[in-house]
Amino acid sequence: MAKASPKSQAPSKSTPTGLLLGYARVSKDDQNLDLQRDALTAAGCSEIYSEKQSRALKSTERDELRNLLRALRPGDTLVVWKLDRLGGNLIDLITLSEDLARRGIHFRSITESIDTSTVTGVLFFHFISAIAQFERGRLIERTHAGLTAARARGRKGGRPKALTPKQIREAKALLADPEITVKDVCEKLGVSRTTLYKYVGTVAPQRSPSKQSG
Repeated sequence: MAKASPKSQAPSKSTPTGLLLGYARVSKDDQNLDLQRDALTAAGCSEIYSEKQSRALKSTERDELRNLLRALRPGDTLVVWKLDRLGGNLIDLITLSEDLARRGIHFRSITESIDTSTVTGVLFFHFISAIAQFERGRLIERTHAGLTAARARGRKGGRPKALTPKQIREAKALLADPEITVKDVCEKLGVSRTTLYKYVGTVAPQRSPSKQSG
């Protein structure tokens, strides 16, 4: 019985059917890519994309990584020397690995002996995905707890108001005096007319009682 051609069946988890494409990126401590390139070449990579950016930018901010991701096809394998060369942080690494999995692309890290074309490699990424999800949940909880505590102290999220409630009361009291001008109040509080009007409303001109007829 003739075997089915590779195009007529889905790529096997244990046998990648496509190209091995490497990705190398310099680090703050090591600006030389020779070690990474040699390791990627020895691993069988037919092409290596090299990044000269040492800062831990997000994957969407790295030109060569974007080019590599566009070049990858289902059945291909993205190979790195170490995990930290691919992702700037755990969440970024997980996001990339999940995107590769959805596209049917394998991932291999030489130093950590990780290969998602194997059952062990898939299990490892499921494990660190769970850790990343846990970290996301903790971050959300800390953010909500901080907002709740701030509200309990009378503050809301976002930019602080230009005038405090006490200053607003003071401004209204000052403006009630016909001898005090809007300019005087603005200078005292250190705000513009626009800001003052925003909190106390448009101020109608008043006559001094001494100038009114009896």
